[in-house]
Amino acid sequence: MKMREEADLWWRQALEDLRSAEANLTIERYYLVAFLCHQAVEKALKALHIQKLRESPGATHSLVLLGRRVGAPSSLFGNLRKLGPDFVVARYPNAAHGLPHELYDRGWPRRG
Repeated sequence: MKMREEADLWWRQALEDLRSAEANLTIERYYLVAFLCHQAVEKALKALHIQKLRESPGATHSLVLLGRRVGAPSSLFGNLRKLGPDFVVARYPNAAHGLPHELYDRGWPRRG
């Protein structure tokens, strides 16, 4: 099946966000890595949503919600839940209860 144009755009941006996360990993900007990984997964799920359900996923940033909508395997939901907070915590001092870059540099959040 050919990918719908809108889904293709979301997918290509997801890949670019992942490349940017990898680049930031090499320079140890962990808060950006976390945020960009969230973005890559969100956009990939939105691409799948558009392709599979043939409708807009709307303005959600919830990885779990998007995963449910597209019928993601249950084995992925633990990782989606772990990555979910990085959308906010990696960017905002009030969500991180401090400077996000310092929080991530210290190894938080711990992810078993």
